[in-house]
Amino acid sequence: MPNYYEKLKVSPKASNAEIKSAYRRLARKLHPDKNIGSEETATSFAAIAEAYEILGDPKQRAAYDRSILEAQFNGSADGDTIFTSSNSHARRWRKMVYEQRYNEIIDRMIADERRETIALQKAIFPTVALIASFFLIGFAKPGIFAGSPIIGQIILISLFIAGTIHLIGRFREIFERFTFNENELHDSILDNAEQIEKPYSRSTAVLFLCVGVIVSFCAGLLLSYLIGIQGSSSFSIITPALTPEVIIYPPIFVLFVDIMHSLVSRFER
Repeated sequence: MPNYYEKLKVSPKASNAEIKSAYRRLARKLHPDKNIGSEETATSFAAIAEAYEILGDPKQRAAYDRSILEAQFNGSADGDTIFTSSNSHARRWRKMVYEQRYNEIIDRMIADERRETIALQKAIFPTVALIASFFLIGFAKPGIFAGSPIIGQIILISLFIAGTIHLIGRFREIFERFTFNENELHDSILDNAEQIEKPYSRSTAVLFLCVGVIVSFCAGLLLSYLIGIQGSSSFSIITPALTPEVIIYPPIFVLFVDIMHSLVSRFER
């Protein structure tokens, strides 16, 4: 059985990120585009591509690790070692090692899936929160800033700045993790692999976000018009008309949603 960990020069306990990084490093070094006509390099590139195909998929990697353990446990490993001994104590030891390592494989799979789930949630929650915030400002046309005392306005401005910085950072992470930049792609095996891992182009993601924000905002305005909501003459968070201050609320809304999501996630752990 081929040792895919050796082919990628990583430890059997390496994380998915480490495996991916090792594959990209080796693939760029051995890529056919840089080694035209080298049969040895092409063979090596095919070997690491095969290794990454198995180790880069958590389920296939778990199955591969389990097959290695089963081979060792059943005494099919090379050489005369404790894995091949027929001694009853050796068999008991092999069983304990097998169970421990198999549990490690399952734990790693669960941890990897949890990381992927958390990463997906960190993409979904701010995106939905941003779109929902435009619906709310279209519907309510809030006038909190204008009706607040100076200290309240300072707090809102501070929250807006913090929310804007947070929003930019969060969407930069989302784009880097889930989208690829089609302007930088060219005909390459590595680029095709990256496009599969990141199925959405950056322009498509931006278009989706813009359309979602516009549609949500218009839906809020339409619903407000149909219901006939009007603000009172006294201080109210609902005003009869849009004012420039509405731009400060979406980043604040996203910031609070992300904070609440982080707190809930910590309690769940």
